[in-house]
This record gives sequence, C-alpha cells and structure tokens, in this order.
Amino acid sequence: MDQTASPYPHHECGVFGIFNHPNAAALTYYGLFALQHRGQESAGMVSATGPGELFKLHKAMGLVGQVFQQGDIERLTGTRAVGHTRYSTTGSSNLVNAQPIIGHGSRGQIAIAHNGNLINADVLRDELEDRGSIFQTTNDSEILLHLLAQPVAPGASPLSALARARGAFSLVIMSERELIGVRDPFGFRPLVLGKLEDAYVLASETCAFDLIHAEFIREIEPGEVVIIGEHGIRSEWPFRQERKAFCIFEYVYFARPDSLIDDVNVAAARTEMGRELARLHPVEADLVVPVPDSGNYAALGYAEELGIPFEHAFVRNHYIGRTFLAPSQLIRDFNVRIKLNLIKGAVKGRRVVVIDDSIVRGTTARARVVSLREAGAKEVHMRVSCPPHRFACHYGIDFPDPEKLLANQLSHAAICEYLGADSVGYLDVPGMVRATGGSEKDFCLACFTGQYPVPVDPALDKYIMERRDSRENHLVTADAHPNLFADLK
Repeated sequence: MDQTASPYPHHECGVFGIFNHPNAAALTYYGLFALQHRGQESAGMVSATGPGELFKLHKAMGLVGQVFQQGDIERLTGTRAVGHTRYSTTGSSNLVNAQPIIGHGSRGQIAIAHNGNLINADVLRDELEDRGSIFQTTNDSEILLHLLAQPVAPGASPLSALARARGAFSLVIMSERELIGVRDPFGFRPLVLGKLEDAYVLASETCAFDLIHAEFIREIEPGEVVIIGEHGIRSEWPFRQERKAFCIFEYVYFARPDSLIDDVNVAAARTEMGRELARLHPVEADLVVPVPDSGNYAALGYAEELGIPFEHAFVRNHYIGRTFLAPSQLIRDFNVRIKLNLIKGAVKGRRVVVIDDSIVRGTTARARVVSLREAGAKEVHMRVSCPPHRFACHYGIDFPDPEKLLANQLSHAAICEYLGADSVGYLDVPGMVRATGGSEKDFCLACFTGQYPVPVDPALDKYIMERRDSRENHLVTADAHPNLFADLK
C-alpha cells in the first residue's frame, strides 16, 4: 500500500468457484482476472478432485497475473477450485491473511473464500478461542471456518452455525465432496450462479462468467446456501429472514460496468445516474469531463441530458502497481498525478464540468480542480453521481472514520470552497435509487444516511478495534518467519 492514505474507497474481495470441470484451475484463474478490480493486494486458489485427496493451495501477495505462473496452474490439478482476490478491511495486508483459507476438521478438509465484513467477528473469535480454537490469521474469514467446524445439534446442517455471524458475507466454500455458495440474509454483497457445460460456477459478478463463456443462471438469494455436488444442486435456508440490504455502491463504483446486478446492466445504471444528476444540478458549460474509469458512464449520461459535449480530458495510467516510495517531497501531488494526467489543451479557456462517482476524503478531487485551473479552465464545476458520504461502512468497504470524510466535516458551501470549484452538486438518494430501477427498501444506504441495517453498538465497535489492534501487533508474518509459510509460496 502507499504510505499515504488512499483517497479511493476499496472493496474487500472477489470470490470464484467451479465444480466438475477438468480445467478447474485455469478457469478459476481467468475468473479471478475478471474480478481483479475487487481486490489487488493478494490472490489465491485451492483445487481438488475427490474425497481423501489433499487440497492443493497457491496464494501470494500481488495481482492475479503476478501470483500465478503457468507452472502454478499446472500444479493445481483437479475438477474443483475456489479462488479469491483480496483487499484488506479486516486483517492486515500480508501473506498469512491471504485467501482462500484451508481448515482440517472432523468433517474433512474445507476451503473458504469470503467477500464482506463481520461486525461481531471479535466477539465470536474470543468465544471460539475460549473453547480451544487456534487461529492462524487476523481476518474475520477464518472465524467462519471455525464456526463451520463446530458441533451441531443432531439432524442440523453444519452450515447452520453460520447463522451466528452478523454482517456481510458472500462465501464460496469447497469441501471434499461439494462446492457451496453462501450469501448473508441481508444480501449485502453479490454472489451469482452460472453453468459451463456440465460444470457449475459461482462468482462475485457476472463479468467473470462472460470471460469463460459460462451461462448466467441467477443470483444467489439473500440468506440462501447453494450446495453443488455430484448429484446436482440444492438450496438450504439456515438464516433468519431479514430485510434486503444490497450495497448500492456496487452500482455506483465497485462492480464492473459489464456486469449485471438484479438484471440491470451496471453501465446503464451509471449512465442513468448521470442523467438524474443533470436534472438535479444542471449547469451551463462547454465541456463534460469524466474522472476515469468509474465516472465515464455517469459523465456520458450527464452530457447527453444537457446536450453538452463530452470529452476525455483526464488520461488514466492503467499500469500502476503499489507504490512503496512516498515521493511527496520530490513531486507535488504524485499519488494523484501518477494515476490521472490532464490533456491541457482540451480544457483551456472552457467552462468544464467534472463528473466523479464519489468524493471521500476530497484530496484527489481538490487536486483535479487545481490541475484544471492550472491548465487554464475558465470555470470548474464538480458533479458527483452519488450522495455525500457522511458515515463509515461496517460491512466491507473501507470508508474511513466519519471525521475523515469530507462531507461529514464540512457544509456544502465549505466543500465547494475547499475543493476550489465554482460549484459542487451531489446526486441525492432518491435519484441514485431510481437509476437502478430498485427501491430504497432494497438497499443498504448507511454510508449516506447513517441508518445501518445491522446496528453497530459504539461500545462494541471500540472493543473490536482494541482487540483487533492487539492481535495485529502479535501477528506472525511471512516476512518475519519465512520458513513457517514456505508451503504457501
């Protein structure tokens, strides 16, 4: 990670799994490539064929193309595989926290890949440790693994233990005989089911199916557990029914524009958000400029609605890895300018509307306004295709503490002054929801409204952070003890 705090929101993970295909590892590799946008810190894969066979694991820090070489894929033999791309929100960024995670218990081997964040993770972990569980990582995904290993009442499904988890979790689990998909009862995070010839596929997004030519069947329902085995596919419903609370920020930013969510194309929803934004905050201007890439479609909708020319004036560098040198003393605004550079001639002497998908801390938005002014823009108007972020997310997106959120600390007028823009306009909640074709009751809007579907006790939250900090300080890392982790490389 950069030594300076990232100005962009990050999702936790992408998950992928396939059952009953002779090239399971290769297809999982391509599926993870398609889900790379959901996590760029680490990647991993587990594969197997039949009962009694030792699971094969490979994971490492870095992008999918860096983690897996041809020889790695050839060693991951089998007809089943589970893969994962990670960005850390719970658990530090190091190899020991990379996924999938493998466990061995009385029911045999199990591998788990998790997208989301548990709000009661440390409470469950303390309880499990008191009962003798030994943890190897500091992420909350391992807690789910330990829950699955616990004894259950006679006749009950082993998966019923997951009902104790609170928060966001979309899981792909591989046992010695089955591939299992799990979605929490609120449906915070996406999970979809597909088919490729005689194989079934699970993934975070439908774009992963397009790459491998799999047929999209349907979304896994909130609270549903899908079990895929040699005798077919069945569903269980071990959770208490809850209100639907899908994270609307998947539409705004996280999902790839070619994915489908609830039968709605993400690109189409973002374009409609731009139209809604134009109707709510029109402005007389000469040019509409998107912040690439997630602002592209909203900018297109905004420009079309108002009849203003659309032009790409910011050029994105697509080949940036993690930067370990913080060169702020060498190059001003390096962390902003290395990602986006401006075509100065496109904006000189013109009234410019800049369309971004969100403003979190405000540092990059301010730098863009400065660069437009320096390039000679006559006016600079900021338009944002979602409402102001005023509250932290507890369900798997690293929106920072509220005091670090620009809209939580400043009034609308003060935001405009801080950014140095001639005007600032945010899309409102009703317009954002209308653009998706859904209803407010179907979404989690907590980062905008402060109304959390799963309430978070401030006292418990403080306890969790204290316990998490303590565990991170005592974490055994691969850098400090490389021999302990040689089998993971």
